[in-house]
Amino acid sequence: MGFRAASGKAEGRGVIGVVRFRASRLLKVAGLAGMVAVLSSGCSVYQAFSFGWPEGITPQAERMRALWIWATVAALAVGLIVALLIMWTVTFHRKKSDEMPRQFQYNLPLEIIYTVIPFVIVAVLFYFTVTAQDFVLAKVDNPALRVRVVAFQWNWDFEYLQDKPGRNGIYPVQRTADGEPLSTVGSSTTIPLLVVPAHRVVEYRLISTDVLHSFYVPDFLFKRDVFPDPDKNNTDNVFQTTVQRPGAFVGRCAELCGTYHSMMNFELRALPPDLFDRYLALRAQTNSRTGRSYTAGEALAALNCGQLCAPEAVTTSPFNTDRTARDAQQAQSGH
Repeated sequence: MGFRAASGKAEGRGVIGVVRFRASRLLKVAGLAGMVAVLSSGCSVYQAFSFGWPEGITPQAERMRALWIWATVAALAVGLIVALLIMWTVTFHRKKSDEMPRQFQYNLPLEIIYTVIPFVIVAVLFYFTVTAQDFVLAKVDNPALRVRVVAFQWNWDFEYLQDKPGRNGIYPVQRTADGEPLSTVGSSTTIPLLVVPAHRVVEYRLISTDVLHSFYVPDFLFKRDVFPDPDKNNTDNVFQTTVQRPGAFVGRCAELCGTYHSMMNFELRALPPDLFDRYLALRAQTNSRTGRSYTAGEALAALNCGQLCAPEAVTTSPFNTDRTARDAQQAQSGH
């Protein structure tokens, strides 16, 4: 009996050793596969640790990125724990004989744990989701600039508004040299430029003149539908954000709105505050060459600050509404 017992223990230790060796080898292979997948995908360190979440240009985008990362980490942790429990059960609770193991109908402590833990996980995720949403949708009473965004088939009209006096970084009511509201309207031959100050709070008031559109700047990682008569539709058509770095960023309509929906683009141009002050001053003056108020492109060109002050959009291009010409061009290209 002693020999058999010792032999059984040795055999048990041998089985456990084999299992541990296989588990270790499996983990090494999985780690190597994960490393190869990351390196072969061409992802940067930022992209890898962001789990696919793109880099934004606003504080709101950063807050959403943090929520995404930690939610993903939590999901991976829960998945890893579940996988380990499954492996532990399969490894150490395998069938050893034909004898039926002891049956348990209830295990109250275990059932309580399995109920409480998911509830806590959901509650924590809900809390951080709500706080992030509140941060993204928060509004200050005195934004530096207000912009009225008018969407129409199939372009944009941007009008500068401000009902506060020009103090403490708040821009006064904007008018052209002709006394008209300072605005930029796009057309099929001109991409409208929405010029805003970087590092300052800008408020966007959205309205449509016809069908439902959507105001979307991909680098904001945020979009908002644009309704006609937003008050009657009981929609919140106002949001605020701060662009954290100067640059040119494409804007799009993200709601199917008709024939040229895919071409309904604009460009957000964020200027350093000092350059934006000069830009507004020029927009309020008369261009001596044209005898009219400076357009957005003319004012940017006069600033002469390189690519950042390009007079035309650099992130997208106008579209041709002539279907006959477009069909002919596609036929020549072989499509």
